[in-house]
Amino acid sequence: MRLEGKKIAVLVEDGFEDLEFWVPVMRLREEGAEVVIAGREKGILFLGKSGLEAFSDSDFKSIDVSKMDGIVIPGGWAPDRLRRFEEVKSLVRDANERGKVIGMICHAGLVGISAGIVRGSKAVGSEGIKDDLINAGSVWVDEPALVDGNLVWGRVVKDIPDFCRKLVETLENGLR
Repeated sequence: MRLEGKKIAVLVEDGFEDLEFWVPVMRLREEGAEVVIAGREKGILFLGKSGLEAFSDSDFKSIDVSKMDGIVIPGGWAPDRLRRFEEVKSLVRDANERGKVIGMICHAGLVGISAGIVRGSKAVGSEGIKDDLINAGSVWVDEPALVDGNLVWGRVVKDIPDFCRKLVETLENGLR
C-alpha cells in the first residue's frame, strides 16, 4: 500500500462527475490512504451527474489542511458550485501555500482559478474551461494528465487512469 499513512480530502458537491469522484476515491483507498469526503455540511447526501451518491464525512470548515497530504477536486458541475464557497477557496489556497498536493480533473480547474492558485502553472482540463485557465494565467497543455509543482491535473473522464497514476505517484514520492 503505497499511500499508507496519507490523508486526502476529496471535495464534493451536487453535480459531481460520478467517475471523476469515485474512481480517485477508490484508487486512493486501494493504496491505503485515508480519504475524507468534505462537503458543505457533514453527513449529507450529494448526487452525481449520473445518479451515484456520496455522503460527506466532514464539512469544509472542519478540514485541517496541516493534517492533510492533499486535496482532490473532481469535475462535473460541482466545481462551479464549490468555487462559490469562501471556505473552499480558503482551503485550496491554504493547501497550495503549504505545498500540499492538489488534484484537479476536468472542470475542477474552476476551483483553482477562483482560489487564485493557477497563475503560471501548466494546466489541463476539460476543453470547456481552456479559455478560463488561460485567462487566469495558466499555460494550457493538451495532455491526459500532468504534474506541475504541487498541482496534479487531469483532462476528462477517459483520462482518469492517467490522472490517478500521477496523483498516486505524486502523493507517494513527494513534489518534484
